[in-house]
Amino acid sequence: MTEIGTLTTTPVRSPAAPPALGGLGLFTVLLGAALPLIDFFIVNVALPTMGQDLHASESVLELVIAGYGVSYAVLLVLGGRLGDLFGRRRLFIAGMAAFGLTSLACGLAPDAWTLVAARVAQGAASAAMLPQVLATIQSATAGQRRAKAMSLYGATAGLSMVAGQILGGVLVAADIAGTGWRSVFLVNVPVVILGLVLATRAVPETRSQHPEPIDGPGTVLLGVTLLALLAPLTEGRAAGWPLWTWLSLALFPVAATAFYLVERREDRAGRTPLVPPSLFAVTSLRRGLVMVVPFSIGFSGFMFVIAVALQEGAGLGPVLAGLALAPMAVVFFVVSLCGPRLIARNGTRVVTAGGLIQSVGVALMALAAWRSWPDLSVWELAPGAAVAGAGQALQLPVLFRIILSEVPASRAGVGSGVMITTQQSALALGVATLGSLFLSLVPGHGMQYALVTTLLAQLAVIVLTTALSLRLPRTIS
Repeated sequence: MTEIGTLTTTPVRSPAAPPALGGLGLFTVLLGAALPLIDFFIVNVALPTMGQDLHASESVLELVIAGYGVSYAVLLVLGGRLGDLFGRRRLFIAGMAAFGLTSLACGLAPDAWTLVAARVAQGAASAAMLPQVLATIQSATAGQRRAKAMSLYGATAGLSMVAGQILGGVLVAADIAGTGWRSVFLVNVPVVILGLVLATRAVPETRSQHPEPIDGPGTVLLGVTLLALLAPLTEGRAAGWPLWTWLSLALFPVAATAFYLVERREDRAGRTPLVPPSLFAVTSLRRGLVMVVPFSIGFSGFMFVIAVALQEGAGLGPVLAGLALAPMAVVFFVVSLCGPRLIARNGTRVVTAGGLIQSVGVALMALAAWRSWPDLSVWELAPGAAVAGAGQALQLPVLFRIILSEVPASRAGVGSGVMITTQQSALALGVATLGSLFLSLVPGHGMQYALVTTLLAQLAVIVLTTALSLRLPRTIS
């Protein structure tokens, strides 16, 4: 493989001779894609230990998750634009380095509020790194190579979300060198060092041929819009729904409307806003995003709820609580690798089939919880988890590929930023909504009722996702 130049000397090739993303380069950017998603979920099983060690309240512990998720979601589109402007490889390397440093800060945090601040910074680093992954794939691959790369990205994303929870449980229980929960962050440091070495050698530099300046008003308004929605939903229940949460929710539609009007004005004037409304004229992108929202809400809500229920209700330790999802992770990975072949043969009908299969898996898990609580074992959850994993694998990787299939390479950074922001915001909403539903039901109805009810709520979300899949384009270009 030809060695790529340094950050300051790497040439940007013309569209006639686009840079090629080789196997090692693809592995490197997929590693960068895995890290932020793993870290969103890795803390779920570590939260009880964190709370005991740092003497943190429930509301502060929720900020450990929410601070990362909100910062990540708010800055993702900006991260994509910066990659278009300054070079995606450059932003990928800078974001990965910052991710390593902020992971170290999380692992060494002396108190809960320092940990929250470090998590916010870690989310910002993730927002700089992750959009460059999809933008690089879109710009440096074509044809079957791109289809394969996108399928691998989807497989990596789904597997990372499940593996993060499993890894968190193993690391907390292992208590490596007495680090306890801190190891879930410190483990990132050597991985980042490896990623930086590989990125300097194997990831080609790409950027938009016609970069636009940063959309300052759009960036501020998008940040206000997402904060106005996500902050009260993630903190409201634990804080007792004080006045600021209602004022923030009231601000959300106002900020969202202002953001849309400003972006539309910029788009009509021939400039490139942070989120161009004209981008949503692409049918595949628009319909794919509409599906990603309920899928991600259900997925993240389930992951949070199952971690809490298995540890605090069923009495399983962090390792068993994490390993309960191992069948889901293994089946997801295996089935997702079959995605390109299934799509070539059946088109996007596989997404509808995936929704039906996932609904069966969630129903099996709800039945197991209803019949066996509080003696619910990993083995009783395994069949439902495996079936649900197969269904998810037929949806998520394909949706990513559908969303970006018709986005031009010149808008790869913006398109990937919009997609990941939508997904990340929905992941945060899932924890806030389904997580809050679960935690609010526990005191009055017990853990079993709360878990089964939440699983049935997720099942309703899956039914909605399956219905929406019928409107997807039948083929992927």
